[in-house]
Amino acid sequence: MQISTRFSMAVHTLTLIAFSPNECTGDFIASSVNTNPVVIRRIMGMLKKAGLIDVRAGVGGAVLLKEPDEISLLDVYRAVRATEEEGLFRIHENPNIACPVGRNIEQVLQEELNEAQSAMEQRLARSSIAQLLGKFEK
Repeated sequence: MQISTRFSMAVHTLTLIAFSPNECTGDFIASSVNTNPVVIRRIMGMLKKAGLIDVRAGVGGAVLLKEPDEISLLDVYRAVRATEEEGLFRIHENPNIACPVGRNIEQVLQEELNEAQSAMEQRLARSSIAQLLGKFEK
């Protein structure tokens, strides 16, 4: 199971707003992401609900509600619900409990996968939109 592309599009959106705050309409962002403006509007709605942006009605455009160094990639990941409710990894259902592996695989593997997801989330928490901006070629 892959992380939804909503995550990378949301990071792209926030980074673009931080980079070009006066030009960020949904159409402008959609052209940078190279996707349909409807997709961007949905993502912007999620980011707004999470308190990361405000979207100006009428004139259009979006602004960050936090400084770029205060927005972690984990904030974005959570805002757009980048994984399924059950978590990043899913385990196949109904293994054969008559088999010693089938009987134990879910519990044993789930512990490993939970640790992997936790490590990824800890890493995302250490990265901010400002750090990404700092890595851009001028």
